[in-house]
Amino acid sequence: MATGQAPSNPVPAMRTYPPVERPVVVIGPQYLAQYPVELAISTKLWSLGENDFKVSDINGTLIFQVKSKLLSLHDRRFLKDEAGNILVNLRQKIMTMHRRWEAFRGESKEEKDLLFTAKKAKLFQFKTELDVFLGNNKGEVPDFKVKGGYSESSCSVLLGDSNTMLAQMHRKHSLASTILDTDSFGVTVYPNVDYAFITALVVILDEINADRSGED
Repeated sequence: MATGQAPSNPVPAMRTYPPVERPVVVIGPQYLAQYPVELAISTKLWSLGENDFKVSDINGTLIFQVKSKLLSLHDRRFLKDEAGNILVNLRQKIMTMHRRWEAFRGESKEEKDLLFTAKKAKLFQFKTELDVFLGNNKGEVPDFKVKGGYSESSCSVLLGDSNTMLAQMHRKHSLASTILDTDSFGVTVYPNVDYAFITALVVILDEINADRSGED
């Protein structure tokens, strides 16, 4: 486990789900739970130059926060723990055919600190699908896939090209969210899956979909 303050452990989800055979650790083992985790991810819409996220468990306890930093060549998002420590920075690579985001440990931009890359699986697609490659994967076969498509309100994170489910997400619609101009997602992370990693994927997916619908 990394040094410093231990993370706030989210409370277990109400339902049970089968654990994956091997723990999925991308950002850190301290973000593994032996039980399924339900996260609520809320974001403020239309904020000028900012698109910040708050990530809570089902009791409303803050687990993560995401802050924005918009630059001329790179959009950057910073995934922080509840104490404000930067865990990962997400950088969009603009000059690529397939919209691509890279995740680096802490505030680093060094290749050695590249945790994973996520890109659209196809150049033209009606449903957003992402291929996710770990930092040391230089091949063509992704380590993870995001399938479904947010505009259809739900999607899944799968292990490689398998049907092994790691997490499920769904967009929540309510009158309150419309009035308050916020957007929220519910995410179920399966046991032994890095829920910080899944949170980072939700942020990237939301950004790519915002681009596609002309909101960026």
